[in-house]
Amino acid sequence: MFTVIEVPQWQGSSAPSAPKLAEGAARLASLISDGAASRVRVTPGESLAETASRVRAVLPPDGLTVTIGGDCGVELEPIAAAARRFGERLAVVWFDAHGDLNTPESSPSGAFHGMVLRTLLGEGPAELLPPVPLRPSQIVLSGVRALDPAERDYVQNHPFGDAETLPEDALLYLHLDLDVLDGFSSIGCPEPGGLTPNNLLSQVKALSTRHHVIGLGITEYTPSDPADETLLTDLAPKIVRLCATSHTR
Repeated sequence: MFTVIEVPQWQGSSAPSAPKLAEGAARLASLISDGAASRVRVTPGESLAETASRVRAVLPPDGLTVTIGGDCGVELEPIAAAARRFGERLAVVWFDAHGDLNTPESSPSGAFHGMVLRTLLGEGPAELLPPVPLRPSQIVLSGVRALDPAERDYVQNHPFGDAETLPEDALLYLHLDLDVLDGFSSIGCPEPGGLTPNNLLSQVKALSTRHHVIGLGITEYTPSDPADETLLTDLAPKIVRLCATSHTR
């Protein structure tokens, strides 16, 4: 069993199509809710900090939590809560075309969805900083191929994790921005290249076979292409199922 938390936040995105993220959140949540213990919809507040507080208030105390966005900023509180609970045992696998490693000072756009991971690392807007920051070694980047200069410098100068060398007892949170996929067009910030659906599924299967997955986030869906919806109808439940069954292995 798992809990679905739908967060139709789009205010952290700079993409022209950002308002469609609310529709994307609803569609994604519907695709994966079969078998869920509960589905909760969080109404965005007037600020990102208020929305984060509302997400924090509905997080379940245990079990797999599947957070559905919305922009990548919806991941802030679920991951911060996991860091508070599990400490150094937590590892975050960041499936994303972008690093989301900017700060307010380095960000070209000023959009928070490009700062989420850096904020979780302890550098970001003061009102959104987590009480227990992650360390770079707790984060595995997968599919990341579009870094701004400041992000590239950060990655080069900090020891990020490796999926093959995670501790055996690591507990995983998987972040999935759909722009990680090759050829997926229903997103606000597409980048050339990326993972195929089969490659993504294989990576999730390998991770969930070796480790207990305690959280999953799927973000940045702006419905526009029926072919993308067909793909997600097959892919998203499979990913959720792999994560949910990691609890029983």
